[in-house]
Amino acid sequence: MQYDIFNGDADGIISLIQMRLAEPKTAQLVTGVKRDIELVKQVQAMANDELLVLDISLEKNLAAVNVALANGAVITYIDHHRAGELPVSTRFTAHIDTAAETCTALIVDKLLDGKHRDWAIAAAYGDNMVAVADALADERGLPLDDKRFLRELGTLINYNGYGVTIDDLHFAPAELFQMLVQYASPFVLRDDRTSPFYQLQGAYAADMVNVAAQSPYYDDDTLLLYLLPNEAWAKRVSGVLGNVLANQHPQRAIAVVTHNTDKSFTVSLRAPLNNRQGAGDICSQFATGGGRAAAAGINALSVSDLPQLIDTIKAYYQ
Repeated sequence: MQYDIFNGDADGIISLIQMRLAEPKTAQLVTGVKRDIELVKQVQAMANDELLVLDISLEKNLAAVNVALANGAVITYIDHHRAGELPVSTRFTAHIDTAAETCTALIVDKLLDGKHRDWAIAAAYGDNMVAVADALADERGLPLDDKRFLRELGTLINYNGYGVTIDDLHFAPAELFQMLVQYASPFVLRDDRTSPFYQLQGAYAADMVNVAAQSPYYDDDTLLLYLLPNEAWAKRVSGVLGNVLANQHPQRAIAVVTHNTDKSFTVSLRAPLNNRQGAGDICSQFATGGGRAAAAGINALSVSDLPQLIDTIKAYYQ
């Protein structure tokens, strides 16, 4: 049995698109909302099962990976998040790079020798690696309209991944992957007026109207923080809003904090674009936090811990 296990954001989905365009396989898809990262434990792997794991932290999945390996599974792990200790097994292959200027889709792009680079560029844009994506697009000689399209496509796929449950999303990530992998080139999406691109484009525009009515909760030279209500639109825009604000204010850390039904907060943190490090370390100080150097989050922050989070961010970046 082949299992394709991947993050439900742009980086995870597009990483798998590249892999399956290069090597088509029938697989059981295992994914979820962007913050659903402990995915390997959903698989009851047996001897000779093959697991392809994309864009989820090995550190958060290590116990389940070790169980799968003990059962005789073969695992290929491709990621750019904190990894922790790697398993030692001849049936485990890792391609992990935690550098701030890469993402999983770019790691896959290297493994495939750039075979589907336009898709990789879209993923880099979706992961807010704008300078890296621009450089790759310029190397390809892409005109400005094509660059703008890939940037919007990556942003929209990433936007679709944010929510507490699948019901918050416009497309379930597995469904969106299955739709997008039908397009050998991302530019074909632009030509197909029935494609998911246009559906997500309209939904994103509607959600961003709500954002325009919001004001910062905390705003100084070090940190810009927005506190959003417990609404589906707020959960959907939390990640892309962080990226938009990060690009507008490259000297400041950006936090988008969203009310949850259980009275806790979900936090999306972006390190300053001019200092893309520390976000994962900050969020990991809280019980349900983690991530990578440039971007990280906390799934359930208690209301009483919000002042501590603000102080921690300010102390780190001042």
